[in-house]
Amino acid sequence: MGSMRWNTRQGIILILSLLCLALGSALAWYAHAQESQRSAWVLTIDGAIGPASNDYFQRGLRKAAEAEAEIVVVKLNTPGGLDASMREMISAMLSSPVPVAIYVSPGGSRAASAGTYLLYASHVAAMAPATHLGSATPVQLGGGGIPGIGDDDDDDGNGNPSNSAAADDDAAADEAREEAASDEAVADEAREEAPAPRDERRRGETAMERKVLEDAVAYIRGLAERHGRNADWAEEAVREAVTLTSREALEQNVIDVVARDIPDLLAQIDGREVVMEWGERVLETADLALVDYDPDWRTQLLAVITNPNVAYFLMIIGFYGLIFELSNPGSLIPGTIGVICLLLALFAFQVLPVNYAGLALILVGLGLIVGEAFMPSFGILGIGGVVAFVIGSVILMDADHLSISLPMIGSVAGLAALLMLWVMTRFMGLRRAPVRTGQEEMLHVQATALEDFEGEGHVRLRGERWRARAAQPVRRGQVLKVVRIEGLTVEVAPLDDGH
Repeated sequence: MGSMRWNTRQGIILILSLLCLALGSALAWYAHAQESQRSAWVLTIDGAIGPASNDYFQRGLRKAAEAEAEIVVVKLNTPGGLDASMREMISAMLSSPVPVAIYVSPGGSRAASAGTYLLYASHVAAMAPATHLGSATPVQLGGGGIPGIGDDDDDDGNGNPSNSAAADDDAAADEAREEAASDEAVADEAREEAPAPRDERRRGETAMERKVLEDAVAYIRGLAERHGRNADWAEEAVREAVTLTSREALEQNVIDVVARDIPDLLAQIDGREVVMEWGERVLETADLALVDYDPDWRTQLLAVITNPNVAYFLMIIGFYGLIFELSNPGSLIPGTIGVICLLLALFAFQVLPVNYAGLALILVGLGLIVGEAFMPSFGILGIGGVVAFVIGSVILMDADHLSISLPMIGSVAGLAALLMLWVMTRFMGLRRAPVRTGQEEMLHVQATALEDFEGEGHVRLRGERWRARAAQPVRRGQVLKVVRIEGLTVEVAPLDDGH
């Protein structure tokens, strides 16, 4: 009987062991299948191109390469952004071992300005219906070039006059405009069939603008030629800020695919040959598993910090925090918050297109406003500080889509002006207030006679025994008032009737 129970127990243990072994094998097989499954990584960029989107994009490419993904699909919707961030993203894309498909999606999205460059640089350029691209004219950063350099159109950039060439160009442009006005329908048809003549294209008014414009044209034409796309339209997008819908872009060989969604995109590009850094590659995108790589907390935090309005506000908080800490040593809280905010603002300004003249004006303005509180100048320092602060805030960042909002500038300047007005009002009130310390404060204070005297005697004044002088006879216990102080002697007089 005991032997039978023992055999039953062994059987149960054996069955459980086999079940555990089978379960472990199944889990191992499933994990291996998941790892070996061919996948397409999906990234999402929605908003202005900047340091945050650049960091997110490059980390996504690295992780997709580590996972040996077949392709990276970037869902793009952007009004443009920073040139430096855009170029770093393009460099990472061109050198990526994994093909990248830029997909302007969902419907209603756009790939304007920097987005157009990213679309041209991608291995596969795709758009959803009801989307558009273009307007790729570069916006000059930093408030213009150096005054007096490159502002004269009569110089060819090498010190040689070029008045006749400029006159010829103007005459040709005027003639073209007159012809277009005489026959607008013919001009519209000609613009649709072929790009504008080079003499009529935008070239920039100053030497600096021409340099920036020609550099952008050469850059986007190089990207277009690398992938066999329409380089002439790309140049028009840069020079004339023209745009195209998704259907028009497909017809003019600006993009490769118009797709309803990502599965439709992967089905259409299956078998397509793309140009990689090391050569050509045939895409195998059928039946790929989609792996979403959404922006994480790091990307979102970086995007918040590098928002111009947030960086600007952090700088203001940091500055005032340090001022309050220095005016009240040992408070700790204002100083701690001020240092943290100021460091975050400096980090943001490091990666944003900051005009340092504007930053200097802001700091000078804040310094003058604070100086008004410690060194009253009847408003001169305060008014000058507000003016410098507003001008510096306006010119601090003039990049397209990365400027500080005027309502925020007005709000901060208004608060600074109210603070200055409050300080001036307080100082004027203090000037009219009665004296609270020193000998002047003791005038008209009540005293009590300690003895009968005529001429000189003693009184009790604020708990102290004082020598007193009176012009009238004084009785002990009589209440007097101080009318004058000479050294350690007070001159007293009886209180008026009714006091």
